[in-house]
Amino acid sequence: MIRISGITNDQQLKRNVSINELNLSEYKMCWIDFNSPNEAEINHLEQTFHFHPLAIEDCVYRLQRPKLDYYDDYTFYVTQTVREGSKDVSKDELNFFIGDNYIVSYHQEHTKEVEDVWDLFLTQKSSFQWAPYYVLYRILDKIVDNYFPLIYKIEDELDKIEDNTQNKSMDLLMNELFDIRHTLLNLRHTFNPMRDLLYRMLNSQHLDGVKERKEYFSDIYDHLLKLSEMVMSNREVTADIRDSYLSLNSHQTNNVMKVLTIITSIFAPLTFIAGIYGMNFENMPELAWEYGYFISLGLMAIISMSMILWFKKKKWF
Repeated sequence: MIRISGITNDQQLKRNVSINELNLSEYKMCWIDFNSPNEAEINHLEQTFHFHPLAIEDCVYRLQRPKLDYYDDYTFYVTQTVREGSKDVSKDELNFFIGDNYIVSYHQEHTKEVEDVWDLFLTQKSSFQWAPYYVLYRILDKIVDNYFPLIYKIEDELDKIEDNTQNKSMDLLMNELFDIRHTLLNLRHTFNPMRDLLYRMLNSQHLDGVKERKEYFSDIYDHLLKLSEMVMSNREVTADIRDSYLSLNSHQTNNVMKVLTIITSIFAPLTFIAGIYGMNFENMPELAWEYGYFISLGLMAIISMSMILWFKKKKWF
């Protein structure tokens, strides 16, 4: 679907313009949105707007890394939105072509950030502030703002894993922990390129629309810096929790092995005595003793108690 709205040169808002009737020279600012376009609609990128084939290819074949490309009379942007899926976060690509008096947005999936700004654009009370880079700013701002709830949710999950109030097994906790680490890695592959994109935009000498709104784009860049730091911090937390659980598991294993070793040590001399007197030789001494059985049991009891007391004195229990 292609939808077009714009502000004419006489400051009038014009909605639902047909792409076949579109004349960009009539507009002070025009927004063309390609929302899940079919093949025939995709062809308008080249036939109507004459965009570079490489830029069109980046739109069609996703997911591209967030980036910025300069062309003769327009600039091409690749950005990424993230949303929570059933098992992991999923990424969607959102592309922009920005010229002097138009912005073309291209996305294969329904994008809430675009819808919110589109509704705001259509319900505007003043058309003077609206420009292609103002639309880009509003969309990027919403994209980055929607990154934060994912990070906050991950932090809450880490708190639950660390407290373990539900007494989950260590194997289950470790699986959840590694799932979170994978999610954080996935988010880092989005946040860092988006941060680099904003840095390049802010330091570019060719983007007058960014220069005019530098404080706004700088605010988005600051948020991306914070997000990158939060991802790194949470990955360090996952590593600390993992190491703590591994240390606890090793400690518990050592305690079990210590108890089993003590039990084995206690029964070793008893087994030796039982083994000696369990041999079926006819001429063994002490076999004819009247009280040999009771003496053997008593000797075993004395050895066992002596070893237990010695282990307690050594604080091995």
